[in-house]
Amino acid sequence: MRAFAETGSPIMRKWEEPKKPKARIEIIPMIDVMMFLLVFFVLLSLNVIPALGVKTALPSSGVAQDLKAQKNAIITLAATGELQLDGKDVVLEQLAPKLRAMQKPNEKLVIIVNADRSTEFQRVIDVMDALKGNGFEAISFATKKK
Repeated sequence: MRAFAETGSPIMRKWEEPKKPKARIEIIPMIDVMMFLLVFFVLLSLNVIPALGVKTALPSSGVAQDLKAQKNAIITLAATGELQLDGKDVVLEQLAPKLRAMQKPNEKLVIIVNADRSTEFQRVIDVMDALKGNGFEAISFATKKK
């Protein structure tokens, strides 16, 4: 037996559709990640996280200038006599060939000598002689401002 409405048509039964959960963006974990990144980069920029290589106590200068951003090679002379090129140990005889390998054609390679203030002066002169004798002219010395 069929049920009919007063109009004479069959009765339609309406089913409730299940409610779909709306997509939500969880912002708390995203804030946690952003705070972690912020703290990491602040500590890195403040040199709290140690850099690679030998620590040096730079000499101070009243007329120190900032270098323009270029392709740099950093030579470190430690107080203990260690010599490093971009954080890797090197001997004086290997310095020029390794610098030549770093240098790209038609590009000036700026060499920054990062010598400890207690480094023997003769050692600094030896490095300068090795660089100048192999055609490297753009040599700068790292200092800190007074």
